[in-house]
Amino acid sequence: MNNMNILLAEDDKDISNLIVKYLKKEGYSVDTAYDGEEALLKYYEREYNLIILDIMMPKFDGMVVMRKIREKSNIPIIILSAKSEEVDKVLGLDLGADDYVTKPFSIVEFIARVRAQLRRSTQFNNKEDKNDGFLVHGELKLDLNNYTVIKNEQVIQLTLKEFELLKFFFTEKNKVFTKAQLFNKVWHEDYMSDENTVMVHIRRLRTKIENNPSNPKYIQTVWGIGYKLGDDINE
Repeated sequence: MNNMNILLAEDDKDISNLIVKYLKKEGYSVDTAYDGEEALLKYYEREYNLIILDIMMPKFDGMVVMRKIREKSNIPIIILSAKSEEVDKVLGLDLGADDYVTKPFSIVEFIARVRAQLRRSTQFNNKEDKNDGFLVHGELKLDLNNYTVIKNEQVIQLTLKEFELLKFFFTEKNKVFTKAQLFNKVWHEDYMSDENTVMVHIRRLRTKIENNPSNPKYIQTVWGIGYKLGDDINE
C-alpha cells in the first residue's frame, strides 16, 4: 500500500526506531512523536491513515490523545502499552482503539496488525464509499459513504470497527452469532482469542445507537449464545 502515512507516538526512542525501521521497510511514511502534546500537534497538521499510540507518554498520555482524536476522527488507532492488565486493554478499546498491543511484542506480529488495520480501512474507503445506498433498520440508517449512522436526523459518528460490526448485523438479519463468530467475521483474525474485544465494541456501539443501552432493541443479547439484530425495534 503506497502513500500510507502513519503517526507513531512512542516516548521510548529505541522502540520507536525499531518500529519505524520495519514500517519503512513496508513502504509506509512515518512521522514520530515522543510525547502526547507533540502527537496531537502533528495529528492536527497532517492527514494520516493510521495512528500508533503508546499509553504512558509525557505531557499527555495515550488515552488523552486518543480521546481528543476520537472527538474529530474515526482513523484506525493501535494502542501500544507495557500494561498487560485486562482492565487497561478494555479501557483502551472502550475509548475507541481498534487494536491493542502489549509490550514486549513480536515485531512481525505487530507489522501484521498494522497491515490488517490499513488493509481494512483502504478496502472500506475504496469499495464501500462508492456505494450510494443506505442500510435501514428501524430508526437507524447506515450511510455507506462515510460510515456514519443517522438516527432521527442526527448523525452518529462511529469508528470504522463499530460501523463494520453494525453493518454486519444489518446484513445478517435473523441470525444469532457467538462472540467468536463475530470476531472472525468482523475482525477477520484468529490470533486474538479473548472475548472482551467483541463485548467492549458491542457495549460502546449500544451507547451510541440505543435509546436505552441497558435495554437494547437493536443489538440484542441471546443468553448463552451471543448477539443478534433485534426484531422488536419499536422503541
